Amino acid sequence: MTNNNTEEQKVYDTEVIDSSVIDEGIFKKVLLRAGRTLAKPALEAFEMLLDTSTPPQARVSLIAALTYLIMPIDLMPDFIPVAGFSDDLVAITAVISLWSQHMTPEIRNRARRKLDTWFPL
Repeated sequence: MTNNNTEEQKVYDTEVIDSSVIDEGIFKKVLLRAGRTLAKPALEAFEMLLDTSTPPQARVSLIAALTYLIMPIDLMPDFIPVAGFSDDLVAITAVISLWSQHMTPEIRNRARRKLDTWFPL
C-alpha cells in the first residue's frame, strides 16, 4: 500500500468512526447536562477515539465508555441529581488511564478547544 493510500485509509477510518459510532449532537446534549467536569475527560476520550494513531483495542474500549456515557439508564441512572453521572466519570477516566500512553498533546488541545466552545468561561 502506498503512503497516499495509507493516508486515504486513515481519513476514511476517521470518517466512519466520526459518522457512525457516536452522534456528536447526542454526545453534546449529554455533556451539557453533565457539566464541564465530566465533559473534559469525555471529550478527551472522544478525540482519542477519532485520532488515527489510536490502536483498535483502545478504540473499542473508548467506544464502550462513551456509549455507557450516553446511555440514560446504567448503573447509576443519569437523571439522579449529582450522583447520576458519577459512574460515567469513573468509566471514562478509567479508560483514559488505561490508554494514557496514546493521549497526545494534540488530542488534549482538540478536546480543550471543543470544551471551551461548548462551555465558554
